[in-house]
Amino acid sequence: MPPYGYRVENRKLLVDEERAEHVRWIFARFLEIGSGTELAREVEIRGILTPKGNRSDKKYLYRMLNNRAYIGEAVHKGDSYPGEHKAIIDRETWDRVHAILKESPRKRAARTRAETPALLKGLLHGPDGAAFSPPHTRKGGRLYRYNVSQTVLKHGAGACPVGRVPACKIEAAIIDQLRAVFRQPEIVAGTWKAARAQDGEIDEADARAALQQLDPLWEELFPAEQARIVALLVERIDIGTEGLNIQLRVDGLSGLAREMLACKLGAAA
Repeated sequence: MPPYGYRVENRKLLVDEERAEHVRWIFARFLEIGSGTELAREVEIRGILTPKGNRSDKKYLYRMLNNRAYIGEAVHKGDSYPGEHKAIIDRETWDRVHAILKESPRKRAARTRAETPALLKGLLHGPDGAAFSPPHTRKGGRLYRYNVSQTVLKHGAGACPVGRVPACKIEAAIIDQLRAVFRQPEIVAGTWKAARAQDGEIDEADARAALQQLDPLWEELFPAEQARIVALLVERIDIGTEGLNIQLRVDGLSGLAREMLACKLGAAA
């Protein structure tokens, strides 16, 4: 089976231009987002399948990103040599991709998290119902992020009993609550019922397993994917002097459960 993007003729690798364009897009997109999880989601949306017609999951995409055939090389017993086929990816792109791959997922997530400051944008509201905005500043090379009430921005400090909160603290509190939600039996049952309405073959054990696998994976997700999941799950967050109230989207939970189950089945295949 030749690498995706090539075909074999007379025992030689030739470029399949249609699929080669997909390969170039995959490398270019990874440079932009640096996340295999997010890349796999976008590849699925585009309908890019493996040569065998299977889903292109994260493991498959990482194998693509590490396949030296794309820079015109052949590998034998761990050593690479110049190949007789044409490269699809230029060396500069390859080197930039592999500079990213050398970083651990946690380090990459921490770096891109600073570049994606608004995890709760549009969701957070104060005691007076006013929305919060997520401004941020940099001092001495450090990023300082806050969520500030529109009431305070318009009328000044003291106009709202909860006018400004550090973004990292409020985000951590929300994420802790969401991770706890994934483990609650009543949430699992509600998610299963909602998911079953869309797919009658999903049973309660499937829904429970799908939600539970997200908890340990959360820290490995890139900020863009975390923000997507928060927006999918949360309808509204109200913050007051006594605490937080989070309104969840049941349809979002069921959609997420179906996504996670599809990823699990795809990896198993």
